[in-house]
Amino acid sequence: MRLIIGLVLQLVGIALLCFTLTAGWVMFDAHRAVEAEATTSADRVAHQLENLYWHAILWRGSMRRDNILPIPEWQSLTTLKLVSPGVCISYAPGAQEPDTLCSQLEGVGAAAPAWFSNAYERIFGAHAPIVRPLTVRQPETGAIVVRADPDAAIRQAWRQISIIVSVAASMAFCICALAAIAIVHALAPTRAIVDGLRQLEQGNYGSRLNAVTKGEFGLIARAVNDLAERLAQTTAERAALTKRLFEVQEEERRALARDLHDEFGQCLTATLAFAGSIEAAAAKTDPGVTEDARSIARVAKRMMTSLRDALARLRSQDLEELGLETCLLQLAATWNAKAGRKAVVHVRLFGELGDVPQTISTSLYRIAQECLTNAMRHGDSKNVYLRVERGTANDGLVALTVEDDGGGDASRLAAASGHGILGIRERIAAFGGSLSISDAAHGVRVVARIPFAGGGVAAMNGLAPA
Repeated sequence: MRLIIGLVLQLVGIALLCFTLTAGWVMFDAHRAVEAEATTSADRVAHQLENLYWHAILWRGSMRRDNILPIPEWQSLTTLKLVSPGVCISYAPGAQEPDTLCSQLEGVGAAAPAWFSNAYERIFGAHAPIVRPLTVRQPETGAIVVRADPDAAIRQAWRQISIIVSVAASMAFCICALAAIAIVHALAPTRAIVDGLRQLEQGNYGSRLNAVTKGEFGLIARAVNDLAERLAQTTAERAALTKRLFEVQEEERRALARDLHDEFGQCLTATLAFAGSIEAAAAKTDPGVTEDARSIARVAKRMMTSLRDALARLRSQDLEELGLETCLLQLAATWNAKAGRKAVVHVRLFGELGDVPQTISTSLYRIAQECLTNAMRHGDSKNVYLRVERGTANDGLVALTVEDDGGGDASRLAAASGHGILGIRERIAAFGGSLSISDAAHGVRVVARIPFAGGGVAAMNGLAPA
């Protein structure tokens, strides 16, 4: 819409510029026309008076000692017919007072407005008088002075401008209106194209544009459709690859957990047994060795505790055996049972979570792990609320919400470039879900929504965050 308005405004600006130039040219042409009419009138009247002069000399013998004069009655209707409208003729035979003969102004046009008269006078000024001698051979007979009446020049200019500008304004208005209609019709497909690009921006790669025209916009629409199809294919391939990567990651974690349990667990158990034997053997003979054995046992116990925590983070086979609900409750209990914990984890489960697909259950568990870790390590929370909700059976959507009261900055967390948030985004994107990070009443709220049965966008909008 802005493009159409901009083009129409540009068209109106061009029309106004042409309108102004036309008005200026008309004023200049009217000014030249007045000067041309004054010059023509001067030539005609001079020729007429010269004929009268010679007629008086040859036929009437009108002659004086001091000067030769034409007949005194030169201000006749015959002379007036030779004068253009708005032109004044002045002539003084010999030393006599000059007489002036002016044509009528009624034939020039109506009086111009005051603003136009002022503008015309400032731009062009007064017309210069035109002088013609009665006869070149006897200059003492006097000269004819012709002046254009300023009011007549302004009237003539106003008349021409009124006519031409009215026609030009009507034509400009019609051209602008028709051009605006043509522009609106020609650019109508842009709205559909922009809407289609907005759909692509929002991740809706299934939308397609109708090729409403065979011109350039039709090519653009087809290009957008091809881009949407390619993006949909690429997104599907990336989601499949991401899911496979997470599956491989879980397999590697399980293998690593087995190796740690089998190797390091047994080694630490043996270390504790050896430390106990050394302590018992040296209890009576060498107290220093006894104390060293006790130190070895304490270090081994700490290593066993760390190993159990690592195994709890690495293992996911419990999800297959116990289910998502039990694993989430165990996860919260593990955090609550830790010594020196900062906050209490509260778990709320809604809906049937038993038949959630295994891959989605694993991702939800990992997301909950990461969110709880961030809330415990980076915040100053007293309470952390873990909520998992499954919508109706037709929605096919599960939403996980983690909210704390640590007073963190949601915008900073959303813009963080750490691997934790990045991993959460990748897991959710692999299933076509959505992640929102916003401010809560006293902290930060993270909401992950994952569809697993064709829920789509409408289903994700159905579950409000906790």
